[in-house]
Amino acid sequence: MADDAPPDDMAVVPPVSAPDEDVLSPAPEDTDGAPEAGEESQDLGAGPDVPFEGRKEPDEREEDERGYGELRRVHQLVNNNFYGGVDASGAAFGFGAAPSVGLAPGTIEPEEADRALRFYYPPQPCFDEALRKLSTDALVVLTGEDHCGRGASSLALIRKILGKEARLRSLSPANALAELAGSRDLKPGQGYVLLDYVGELHVESVQAYAIGRLSEELRRKGSYLVITAGGTTRRRLALRDHCVPWQAPDPVELFERCREELPHPSLEPDIEKELLERVGEQRRPTDVVTAAVALSREGAQKALDNLRDTHQELVQELFRKQPSADDLIPLAALAFLEGIPERTFEKECAALTTHIHNWEQSGETPVAERGDEAAGALRLRGAVDQQSRARWRERAVGLVTAERRAESGRSSGRSERRLVFTTPRVREFLIKELHELYGYELWYPLRQWLGELALLGDLATRTEVARGVALLARHALVEVDENMLKVWSDGLASQRVTAALTLQFMCDDEHLAPQALNIALSWTDNSGQGRAVTAAMALTGRLGSLYRLDALKLLWFLTQRGERIAFAAHRSMVLLLQTSEQDTERALIILRFMRTVIARTAPGSRERSIALRTAVQLLEAVRLETPEALTSALLRTVPDSARHFGSLWADVLHSGNRSRAVSALCRTLVQLRDDPSVTGAVHELGEAMRNAMSGRQWGALRQHLSIALKHPDYALPGADQLAQVLLGSLRGRLLTDPQGATSPLMPTPHFTPAQGGRSK
Repeated sequence: MADDAPPDDMAVVPPVSAPDEDVLSPAPEDTDGAPEAGEESQDLGAGPDVPFEGRKEPDEREEDERGYGELRRVHQLVNNNFYGGVDASGAAFGFGAAPSVGLAPGTIEPEEADRALRFYYPPQPCFDEALRKLSTDALVVLTGEDHCGRGASSLALIRKILGKEARLRSLSPANALAELAGSRDLKPGQGYVLLDYVGELHVESVQAYAIGRLSEELRRKGSYLVITAGGTTRRRLALRDHCVPWQAPDPVELFERCREELPHPSLEPDIEKELLERVGEQRRPTDVVTAAVALSREGAQKALDNLRDTHQELVQELFRKQPSADDLIPLAALAFLEGIPERTFEKECAALTTHIHNWEQSGETPVAERGDEAAGALRLRGAVDQQSRARWRERAVGLVTAERRAESGRSSGRSERRLVFTTPRVREFLIKELHELYGYELWYPLRQWLGELALLGDLATRTEVARGVALLARHALVEVDENMLKVWSDGLASQRVTAALTLQFMCDDEHLAPQALNIALSWTDNSGQGRAVTAAMALTGRLGSLYRLDALKLLWFLTQRGERIAFAAHRSMVLLLQTSEQDTERALIILRFMRTVIARTAPGSRERSIALRTAVQLLEAVRLETPEALTSALLRTVPDSARHFGSLWADVLHSGNRSRAVSALCRTLVQLRDDPSVTGAVHELGEAMRNAMSGRQWGALRQHLSIALKHPDYALPGADQLAQVLLGSLRGRLLTDPQGATSPLMPTPHFTPAQGGRSK
């Protein structure tokens, strides 16, 4: 693929050749209704040249602004703790977390596949059955429980047929199977995996004849596709004949295979016996491999500790004793409110107790009266009266601890006690046990309480609610989606932010990430403006980072909806770029995507006008943490960004947004003026702009830039020299005007604050 060419799956509209205009003035397609200089709207979703479907009510606008303000605060914390959590509770959240091999759509390098398959042990007879189907049909679907090794098996099957150097590519779960047969994505002799397929938004789109055509096209091109999915996929008629039920390999055999590959110490017979017994109890291949690696690196005791999982045993032991309400209620509350200040936690814990008591008094039979034989029976009376911090430390030993830390952005002198689980796994196990042991009598009031927190809680509280609900979705996805996310996604800003954060946290689980994308897509499919705005919010975080092109395509689609939705999509596009400072590849994909959109929209079209106005907002964006221009930060840190920025600036300068583009360019130069290391990037920026402009356009830009640099905000020492670097690459060259005449370019002006930009 050429360096400038977009990837095949970046095509968003049919390509249209751009006109070759020769002056730096609004092109005909952009002047109709365009605001005059100095009067341009800062809201890219509300410009007079974009005929939106309707005008937004002030209360909706205010709510959406508040929601994006909260998202910006969350993203600031993520950027400041790039590989950590929004708080110090230890849960992973951030754009830098490395996904499992094949989870993020794109090319899978041979080295990545080698690492994923280092200890791979093919389970039989399902592996051979899948291999036969794949060889015959070029398509196979591996179905079964999560964490049974389906993902690694998909890579192993394709490499078995195509060899270790095979070109592998992971497809997005948003790809419609019915459309793949005619897609340019399918290349000859390539292996494809589609991990954790969750189905289509429109079920009728996947028919048996469409799957048959896909299989035929794959065979014709000598390519292969392996799909992994949950067990319910076997009931889909279109895919039934291609499914192979999958199972994990025998854990002891896998463990012995790992020991053959790794150096390991000699073991006492008793220790080896216990070790193999513990290994035999494991159901996830990744846990077996982890134990084998621990044995090799840290010895038998560490391997046994991993296999015993003392924290899981502590949680299970707690529930075997059928905890009373004064133990259960605070633990259930902490599962959704870990790490918030203790004073806030105690208040919300009391609120949960009230919800449970109100539910009992509504006429339902109290759980405490159903007999001790009922698993996990709740004894709810008097829970609030018995609460105390001293008793809490006794009851929660081994599961919960207290730590003192400050709120983000505050000094350590303002720190306060916060309750946290001893490890993040305790929180996961606790939610799992609560779901498996307790029914409606607990979860109905608990959902009411969570809904109240999503509506009225502060941002830190709602962030923890979202994190806990994402953990619950691992065990009760349908319940979470129907009873929580659907309600919150169409509510007030606080609820919609909570729903958006929940989808982002769901992406921390590789099997939930495709479900999160599917839910976001469903919110944009005739589900109302509120949910469409929530979907745009969700795509700014981990979800948009993982499924980059899907997010960009969906946001571009949303920019063409009604004013409220378009405004949200513009804000989300900017937030995606703002959070990409530490992700070079993602920053370049966003910039290249916008270049592609502009190039492939028709001159004079509404879409082109929207694209240009979106581009200028990206050029005007500031960093999350400081008012510094984002363009200056990316020019410093992201190689090759200058070329993409130059193309965008050239496009926007030739539109009704040129005065804003010139101002953004001046701000960038001013903020780069004291950094000698960026001279090369500024020179490359100028070259990229020159290559996209005619000689007369370039001369007009020099004039506009000279005038703009007279402004007191920009007339600073060093800015004029950097402007010369930007423009000086043309000195001595000959340019041809549209009439065919050639003339030397005028000398580059020298700008100084004292002379007001006058040339020397």
